[in-house]
Amino acid sequence: MPVITLPDGSQRSFERAVSVAEVAQSIGAGLARAALAGRVDGKLVDTSFLIDHDVKLAIVTDREPDGLEVIRHSTAHLLAQAVKQLFPDAQVTIGPVIEDGFFYDFAFARPFTPEDLAAIETRMKELARADQPVHRRLMPRDEAVAYFKGLGKTTRPRSSRPSRPQSPSVSTARATGWTCAADRTCLPRASCARSSS
Repeated sequence: MPVITLPDGSQRSFERAVSVAEVAQSIGAGLARAALAGRVDGKLVDTSFLIDHDVKLAIVTDREPDGLEVIRHSTAHLLAQAVKQLFPDAQVTIGPVIEDGFFYDFAFARPFTPEDLAAIETRMKELARADQPVHRRLMPRDEAVAYFKGLGKTTRPRSSRPSRPQSPSVSTARATGWTCAADRTCLPRASCARSSS
């Protein structure tokens, strides 16, 4: 029975393991809609993260610096999804959050044109409005590499490279094809009103 201590010092007890999203919902519907992620004992996690023991929890919204990083990280994934839908032969390489935004590198037969960029932006907006569910799934490094090879991805997922032994697994989102290092938080849409569990 986890006891969750909130930033104001108040505590909430639950009879079973509970997700960050469920804790936010128990506090209020407004907070549940605004929740982008959680900080569990200082570690940033997505809202589907299950809490099964006593912890300190802060709900992360877009009012905090961590919230902006989550939005940027998720929007980078949205960019990658739009590019793959419009240009299936494009290879997605890396796309981290940076100080003033995010980027994604793509390996493609030709440079993207201004018209391509406009089409990508339009597709991103369509995908954001679709509010697709995102389901987290962790897998061992070798399985992750095989998974990406099966998708026709010739570049290796960053977190599966042997030079990163501290990240032995990657997280994939089946509905969208998003990929995250195991320690990253992903949301299902660019507007980032909430994260699906």
